[in-house]
Amino acid sequence: MTIHPDILAYNAAQAAADRAICDALSKAIDRHLKGAECKIWHRHPVWFLDGNPNVGYCKLKDCIRLMFWSGRSFDEPG
Repeated sequence: MTIHPDILAYNAAQAAADRAICDALSKAIDRHLKGAECKIWHRHPVWFLDGNPNVGYCKLKDCIRLMFWSGRSFDEPG
C-alpha cells in the first residue's frame, strides 16, 4: 500500500532527526499492516484496520510517540 501524501507531508515537516524516525515508522507500519488504510487522524498519522485505528505516531515536544489502539496484543513471550 502507498503511504498517504498527507503522512509524507507530516513527516517532511519534522526536524531532520524526527523526520528520520517518522519515515522509518511509516515504512515499517505500512509494510507490516498489509491492507491497512492510513491517513492523518486528529492531526497525526494513523493506520486503520476494518475502520478501527490500530497504530500511529505523533510528535511530542522532545520525542516521537508510537501509539496503539483497539486492544491489539503482541504475540511474543514476556
